[in-house]
Amino acid sequence: MFRGANKIVLDAKGRLAIPARYRERLAERCGNQLICTVDQDYCLLLYPLPDWEEIERKLMRLPSFHRDARRLQRLMVGYASELELDANGRVLIPRELREFAALDRQVMLIGQGNKFELWDEARWNERRDAWLQKDADGGMVLPAELESLSL
Repeated sequence: MFRGANKIVLDAKGRLAIPARYRERLAERCGNQLICTVDQDYCLLLYPLPDWEEIERKLMRLPSFHRDARRLQRLMVGYASELELDANGRVLIPRELREFAALDRQVMLIGQGNKFELWDEARWNERRDAWLQKDADGGMVLPAELESLSL
C-alpha cells in the first residue's frame, strides 16, 4: 500500500528518486519494475509491473469499437513506459511523459494505494486547493456508493 505526499526534485536527466520508505516494498512487489503512463488530470501514474499488467488486460478487453474505450487504450497503453529502479532507487521518467505532465524540477509523488501519481508541484498545489475549496463550498457531489462512508 502506497500512501503519503512526497515533495521530490527531479535531477537534470529527469530521474526521480523514489523515497526510501517505498523501495523495499517495490523490490518485493515487482522486482523494481514499474510502468509509468499518463492520466486524464495531466499527471503521471506509476504502477508496480504486476498491478499494471492486470489493468492493461482489463483495458485491452474493452470493446474496440467504443470511441471512449479506444481513447483510453490509446492514451494509457500507448504511453505506458517500462521503468526500473537503479541501484540508487531512481527511475528515469521519459521526456515525452515529463512533457505531458509539465514536470520540471519540483514534483509531488502522491501515494494512491496500489500506485503513485506524479504531479508538477505547482499544478498539484493548484488542483489540491481547488478540490478543497469546492468541498468547503459544498460543491462536491459524492456517488451514491460513498454517501454512507464514514471517515
